Amino acid sequence: MTRFLSLRLMLPAAILCGAWTAMPGGVAALAATATASVADTETAAFSICKSGAGTNCVVDGDTIWYRGSKIRIADIDTPETHQPQCAAEAARGAAATRRLHQLVNAGPFTLQSINRDEDRYGRKLRILTRGGQSLGELLVEEGLARYYAGGRRSWC
Repeated sequence: MTRFLSLRLMLPAAILCGAWTAMPGGVAALAATATASVADTETAAFSICKSGAGTNCVVDGDTIWYRGSKIRIADIDTPETHQPQCAAEAARGAAATRRLHQLVNAGPFTLQSINRDEDRYGRKLRILTRGGQSLGELLVEEGLARYYAGGRRSWC
């Protein structure tokens, strides 16, 4: 009886492990699928920040205030709206800010942690997703952002 019970418990585990390795991308693909199916639970009515600390507002194309925390969207970089280096950067930065405002107000989202909690300015580093898709990635696809690669790079 014990042998039969042990086999009954091990068989589903073996099948599941085999399914992981048989999937294209292996365990990572399964983890991504599981992440995408998690319900988005963060939501608020966001405004555009006017100045200083805000509550639930968009600072610029890659920074928001949410529930008292300043959050830097970790996977992207957008043009500066505060002290832009040229008119083109200012215009593109304003467009990125407006689009991020639309995206965070479009429905619930998820804040995903990365390997660092904060940047050197004390902003929380998070990736914003909805339905498993990065909102930053949408901004990149729309030409309003680029993937963050560290350091400062000119938009002019």
